[in-house]
Amino acid sequence: MEHYNMNLTLKVWRQKNTNAQGHFESYQVPGVSSEMSFLEMFDVLNERLINEGKEPVAFDHDCREGICGACSMHINGRAHGPWAGTTTCQLHMRAFKDGDTITVEPWRAGSFPVVKDLTVDRGAFDRIIEAGGYVSVNTGNAQDANNILVPKDKADAAFAAAACIGCGACVAACKNSSAMLFVSAKVSQLALLPQGQPEKKSRALNMIAQMDKEGFGSCTNTGACEAECPKEISLTNIARLNREYIAAGLSYEK
Repeated sequence: MEHYNMNLTLKVWRQKNTNAQGHFESYQVPGVSSEMSFLEMFDVLNERLINEGKEPVAFDHDCREGICGACSMHINGRAHGPWAGTTTCQLHMRAFKDGDTITVEPWRAGSFPVVKDLTVDRGAFDRIIEAGGYVSVNTGNAQDANNILVPKDKADAAFAAAACIGCGACVAACKNSSAMLFVSAKVSQLALLPQGQPEKKSRALNMIAQMDKEGFGSCTNTGACEAECPKEISLTNIARLNREYIAAGLSYEK
């Protein structure tokens, strides 16, 4: 793969804190290697800003391996940037060309308030998990795995749902700031397995109730969430969540 350098203009959202009014600032970033990751490019910018005695751009990151979901950036109008099925930390600068202007913003959702610059508070997701994303198990000696039979199609579907990293791209991409793809993935990964059956009814009810309490919008099935999800979580999980929710509601009515 050919290596090349490019000169870029970054338009970056700067916001001192949650209550402050934000604005865009432009930065010229010369000599960017096509083999840099997007976050490495920001490291270069921040090192320069620090050397100039200026405030570096705050952004979230942790593993930089596409696993943790921390690298939440809205890049040129797309969650995590132009590559499908890719987190920001795994996006490389060869996705852009010399002379490009790149606009970088935080997630735009009322339920994800801006902490500073490109960093948002995604604690709402944690509270949704706490509302029902668990299983009850008997303690003691571990059972042999073969004692719990799981059909392969359900095991595969549960595994695919569990790939959700909770980054919030689905919320950022949705015109309604809906969290249904995230919640449905967390419900599906447990509802499909025998171990998830004891809390089957309460899980869907409690997690959706918490989702609504956090102020996320409703789902109108535009598909933007699936299209921008870096782990390509399927919309079929939302259909499953709706079924779980309706069945649980009818059961409690009885």
